[in-house]
Amino acid sequence: MAMTETSKYLRHDSPPHLTTLILLSSMTALAMNIFLPSLPSMAEYFDAPYRYVQLSVAVFLATNGILQLFVGPMADKFGRRPVILWGLGLFCLSTLGCIYAPNIGLFLLFRSFQATAAVAMVLSRAVVRDMYSADKAASMLGYVVMGMSIVPMIAPAIGGVLDEAFGWKSTFWVLFGFGVLVFTIVWFDLGETGKPSSLTLVGQFREYPELFASPRFWGYCLATAFSSGAFFAFLGGAPFVASNVFNMSPAEFGYFTGAPAIGYFLGNWLTGLYATRVGVNPMILIGAIITSAGLAISLALSYAGMSGPFVFFGFMTLVGLGNGLVIPSGTSGMLSVRPHLAGTASGLGGSIQILGGAALSAFAGAMLTPGTGEFPLIWIMLGTSVAGFLAILVVIWREKQLAR
Repeated sequence: MAMTETSKYLRHDSPPHLTTLILLSSMTALAMNIFLPSLPSMAEYFDAPYRYVQLSVAVFLATNGILQLFVGPMADKFGRRPVILWGLGLFCLSTLGCIYAPNIGLFLLFRSFQATAAVAMVLSRAVVRDMYSADKAASMLGYVVMGMSIVPMIAPAIGGVLDEAFGWKSTFWVLFGFGVLVFTIVWFDLGETGKPSSLTLVGQFREYPELFASPRFWGYCLATAFSSGAFFAFLGGAPFVASNVFNMSPAEFGYFTGAPAIGYFLGNWLTGLYATRVGVNPMILIGAIITSAGLAISLALSYAGMSGPFVFFGFMTLVGLGNGLVIPSGTSGMLSVRPHLAGTASGLGGSIQILGGAALSAFAGAMLTPGTGEFPLIWIMLGTSVAGFLAILVVIWREKQLAR
């Protein structure tokens, strides 16, 4: 089905409109980014060490990653629409729990429940793959994520201003309102695009070995996971670098942290324009090179004594650009290895991506201590980016083998 030919806006008996997919893709990005400038004030509010409050990033990502293992098979079994609606409803309820949590322990518990937003990110990708071929899906994902990438571009800035004006809870009220809005639009606009499987739910999970046995799936999956891992490490470490290394206020951090989102927007725009013509593998390879090169230059300048907010955050624009080239194409690639398992592949691939991101986020937070500067964070990001470059080389090598 072609979205432009069959979509009827606000009709749940037709495929979703492009704007609905963009809103769905935005859910996780907004939940991860808008409250970042508030971490120091949240630590003060809960009277908790900063490292505990910083776990709100890692906990969200870890739970998100685990849920994605189940979201894909459930969507292949029951359909995309009901799973998305249940996930959005639970996200709204858990956001209220975060707002009214009396201590850091309960806050982190409800924060982990917020990870039900995973359904929005995972299944919006599966919906696109339901309707398009591999290269066309990469192009459409580029446009979808390009629209979504505006969220991390502006969310931290909005969050920083809200924190200074109304306190940290105001950012979670924005999350609640956005969740209700997206739930309502999905209810009226998103028709079922998947063909429910005849297998039982247990049977769906038994399909995982078919994906595990595919080197190409692992190559696309790891290329995407390592590339995005650099950004997740940034999420875990950048608030510390901003406040403790560069002495930035929450609002200033919010403005500067939009730098990688600008690059991400441009990368997705380029993917939307060229993925169909160039192909997914070259797009991933170029993106991995750009990400690694940007981090290498940033590290070299910092060691040369040119450290500062403009150098550190400025070169994160190239990280965003590289991710914008890698992630849509890598996602389309891993969903296309076994098209009949698109939902399962999206869940499994997303789970690996997010769990890896959670580990890198926590690792970056643990490695950054007073006196280390920004160096540990940049080294972690550079290492994961190079690993992503090596992963796509494995895919290219494997495809040459299969072509013989």
